[in-house]
Amino acid sequence: MRERHETPFPVERPGAGRAAQDRPSKPAEARRAVERAVTEGYGDGRAVCDTHALSDAVLVASELTTNAILHGGGVTDFRVDVVGPGVRLSVSDRSDELPAPAPPADPKGRRRVGGHGWSIICRLARDVSVACLPTGGKRISVLIPLS
Repeated sequence: MRERHETPFPVERPGAGRAAQDRPSKPAEARRAVERAVTEGYGDGRAVCDTHALSDAVLVASELTTNAILHGGGVTDFRVDVVGPGVRLSVSDRSDELPAPAPPADPKGRRRVGGHGWSIICRLARDVSVACLPTGGKRISVLIPLS
């Protein structure tokens, strides 16, 4: 059984304060944080991470972060932990609105181009949970298997 390996999210920005370092402001930063955590967590040679599984984890991190930015008023907290044979991601935002898949067509019957993020998250992740935060907003936590 793998031990837990937690990697904080340090965004290296000259002159940035501590608050700016705690969370990604762009999906690309979330993707890099997941890649870094998995590399560090599996860098001990005891286990090998499947490349497709890592791609799934990076995609889920990107979608969670994008949704928080576009629909949740911004990312208020971001955590990535390598736990056992997977990655646990936790993204918090300012919105109390629960995530929901977008309908496949707009009100005029035209097929939607976007709106698939929540469906992608639910398909690739396990143990998906949404919790309301006492100070307002919500936290979405997921586990993505790496093997």
